[in-house]
Amino acid sequence: MLYLWLKIIHIIFVISWFAGLFYLPRIFVNLAQNQQNPIIYDYLLGMSKRLLRFMTIIAIPAIITGLWMMIQFKIGAGMGWLHAKLCFVFFILLYHASCFKIHRQFEQRSNQKTHIFFRWYNEIPLFLLLGVVAFVILKPF
Repeated sequence: MLYLWLKIIHIIFVISWFAGLFYLPRIFVNLAQNQQNPIIYDYLLGMSKRLLRFMTIIAIPAIITGLWMMIQFKIGAGMGWLHAKLCFVFFILLYHASCFKIHRQFEQRSNQKTHIFFRWYNEIPLFLLLGVVAFVILKPF
């Protein structure tokens, strides 16, 4: 029964984390478009700061419950699909870290990237999530 509850909690926190990973780059798009409008820019900057904090807090239990299930219940032990999934999780964490760097550039008003860049940047978490879900469901190796 513990395994099922951990799985429920893990899925809920992953969904919440990804809600932020999907939305924060949309705020970056708007920040890039409104660099000359200080009122809107400061408002969006505050939104992005709060969302980044929320995403980071939510990511922690998502990771902890995933590791807990993996260690205690030996989910995927010695199987290639788990290693592939963990590789994708590593890239998700790198993406999350890159959001901090980008946010800092917006705070320092030193962003040089266009809104078009951030529109493409916004698609990355979708493909990372697709990889994770595919490996977990299909377990191809």
